[in-house]
Formats: sequence, C-alpha cells, structure tokens
Amino acid sequence: MSTEGGAKAIIAALIANLGIALTKLLAWLLTGSSSMLAESIHSLADSGNQLLLLIGGRRAKKPATPEHPFGYGRERYIYAFIVSIVLFSVGGLFALYEGYHKIRHPEAFHSWQWVPVAVLLVAIALESYSFTTAFRETNKTRGSSSLITFIRRAKAPELPVVLLEDTAALLGLVFALFGVGLTLLTGNGIWDGVGTIMIGVLLVLVAIFLAIETQSLLLGEGANTEDLRKIESAIVSDSGTVERIIHMKTLYLGPDELLVAAKIAVHHDDTAAKVADAIDAAESRIRKAVPVARVIYLEPDIYHANKAKPGPAEAVAPVGEEGAAHGAAH
Repeated sequence: MSTEGGAKAIIAALIANLGIALTKLLAWLLTGSSSMLAESIHSLADSGNQLLLLIGGRRAKKPATPEHPFGYGRERYIYAFIVSIVLFSVGGLFALYEGYHKIRHPEAFHSWQWVPVAVLLVAIALESYSFTTAFRETNKTRGSSSLITFIRRAKAPELPVVLLEDTAALLGLVFALFGVGLTLLTGNGIWDGVGTIMIGVLLVLVAIFLAIETQSLLLGEGANTEDLRKIESAIVSDSGTVERIIHMKTLYLGPDELLVAAKIAVHHDDTAAKVADAIDAAESRIRKAVPVARVIYLEPDIYHANKAKPGPAEAVAPVGEEGAAHGAAH
C-alpha cells in the first residue's frame, strides 16, 4: 500500500511541477523577475526529483542476485538521498545566488507587470492539488502518528519526500508572491531579491532535513518499538519450547522488507525435531504479526546469563556456532 500510494503521489507531483515550471519560465521571460526564475528552477528540480524517485522504485524491484542476496530494496533510499542533494544544490543554492544578485542590482518590472502574480496564483492551485494527493496518501499509511513523526519514522521514503517537497513548494510560492507583490507596489526590485533569498533558505533547510533522514535509512534502521514488541511476543508465545529471547536484532533491507535475527533459548532436553517445529511456528507467528518481516533467522541455544547480552559489535552468531547445531532461515 505504501509503495502504491507513494507512486501515485509522485506522479501527481510530477504532472503539477512540469506545468508549474513552464508557466514560471514564461513569467520570467516576460518580466525578468528573479523570484520567477528561482521558482522555475525549483519546479524543474522537483520534477527531476520525482523522476529519480520513480527510477529508484523501479530499480528496487529487481530480483536478488548472488552478489546482492538481500535484493535491491535500498535503491529507494539511495535515490531519495540524491533527491536531497539535488534540492540543496540546484534549488536552494541557485535561489540564494539569484537573490543575492538581485539585491545587489535591483530592477523593477518594466513590462507584463502582473503576469507573475497570475502565474503564482495558478501555481499555488496546481501545487495544492499535488500536496492534497500526497497528504491523502499519507493519511492512509501514517495511522495515528503525527505528520512530523510519520516523516521521521517512515521506512518508505517516497511519501515523506513528496510531502516535504510540496510543503516547501507551497511556502516558496507564498514567498515569491510576497517578493513580487512588494516589488509591484513599491517599484523597488530589492523585494524581488528578498523573496528569492527566502525561497533559497527554505529549500536549503528542507534539503538538509531530508538528507539527515535518508542518511539514517541508508545506514540501516531497525524495527520500531511497536513492531519489536510484536516480534518478541510472537517468538515467546510458545512457552513450551522457547524459554526466552537471548538477544535479537532487526534491520530494514528495504522499505517493505525487514530482517529479523534472534538467538532463542530452548530447553536443554528438547529434541531437534521439537525445536525445529517451534522455530517454524515462531516464524509463522512473526510474519502474521509483522508482515514486512520477510527474512527471519532464529538460532536455538541454551540460555546462560553471561551470553544474554552481546557486545556492541557482536553480530547474530551463525547457525551452529554456539550451543545447538540447528537453525532455521526462510
């Protein structure tokens, strides 16, 4: 659902931004407004970003290979990170430069003076359509979480990226309207430059925030607290065989694929067949409780207090390395 909703939001944003970029470019050619030029580049950058997100989503669907045994799910994170760089460099830094240049050499509009206002009002309407689509798709997946929490915790990057871009785009249009409006009212082109500077600062801040969040996903994030509780409960609910979880680690291999690796304590006198059945049953319960948990490794062992907490760099031990010689992975 998150993938479908993200793709729908991306396509809506792409259509809106292409139309907006063309109208802004026309307004810039007619008036020479730096706000219009900055907003044109912003919309073109956003259009490129949406194409990058679509490419990342497509590449992430490639099947696993011996070289990449866990698949290509993280391609979506890589392309989302590239989006943040494009937004920062092409959108934000260009707007800052153009605004600085306009303030140093201000010029009032000499022809077609009210065209930018009309273009900005049309752009706000189109951008509102894109934002509404992204917001509606977000509401289908965020549950009871706030928007800020959803943006910071979401494992699928597309909806948060589009939502942030559309929010920045709407605010940027308001800033452009501020600069253009005051330039028309006062005849002083400095206000056009001020509006452009405001757009640049906004885009740089959004790009930095987006880069920080996608960097965290690239480094590898584990399951959230709620899903961890569900997984733990699913494992230990079979008290007849599984005594406890010795330690467990999770990792998102992609937005829709969670790796679960755990060492579980079983009774020392259980038969291999009984332990194997318990592991199979635990895996089924985990997948039912947390559907994105698709890669599961459970290693049985005999519990000892001195092995309960692994060190910071200790990975989940390979099957048969410690204790019992039987593990399961599907």
